[in-house]
Amino acid sequence: MTFTLKDGSTSFQFPVNPEEVNISRSKGYETIQMLEHGEFDFAQGEKVKEITFSSFFPKEYDESYCMVSPIPDPRVAMNILNTFLISKKPLRFIISGTGVNVPVFLISLNSSFRGGETGDIYFDLTLRTWRDSKVEKVGSGAAASKSGSRTDLKKTSKTYTVKAGDSLSKIAKLELGSSSKWNEIYKLNVKIIGSDPNRIKPGQKLVMP
Repeated sequence: MTFTLKDGSTSFQFPVNPEEVNISRSKGYETIQMLEHGEFDFAQGEKVKEITFSSFFPKEYDESYCMVSPIPDPRVAMNILNTFLISKKPLRFIISGTGVNVPVFLISLNSSFRGGETGDIYFDLTLRTWRDSKVEKVGSGAAASKSGSRTDLKKTSKTYTVKAGDSLSKIAKLELGSSSKWNEIYKLNVKIIGSDPNRIKPGQKLVMP
């Protein structure tokens, strides 16, 4: 089993395999607070996976644990990982003999030195899987995209059709829960109603707040 990071044509194999690799998977969700009913969770799809592991770059080759020969100088190896860390292009992480062969970003890299092991560099790193942000459009959605049109996300205003015997205060009580809000309806519909808020007519369509 080998652990490799590839940056285009550049391939870097870790000289010492980590004892374990942790892959974190979770589902995204959005919590909505609904009045009188409490919280509700709505699934938002799979989150990006995180892959973490620890190992070290030895100063001296030891065939009992080194997977490559010759081994890279620890400082050179760390410089390569630092280059991966600041890269804005995704890498490819491969663990041979497993199903792990995924595009990733190196997002975290920590190094340490231990007394009595001069020249060896220990490290912990975190990778996050990368996904193309393009979303395929199908059917009418694709046609709309090609024509340059956009989906209208503007909220449609609610309307009320005046009935015989209605008044603005009665409509406000029925639709808004308080007759005192009649003036809010009038302000939105003054062009339809006219100068006298008491003279509404059956059949008129009033925009509601």
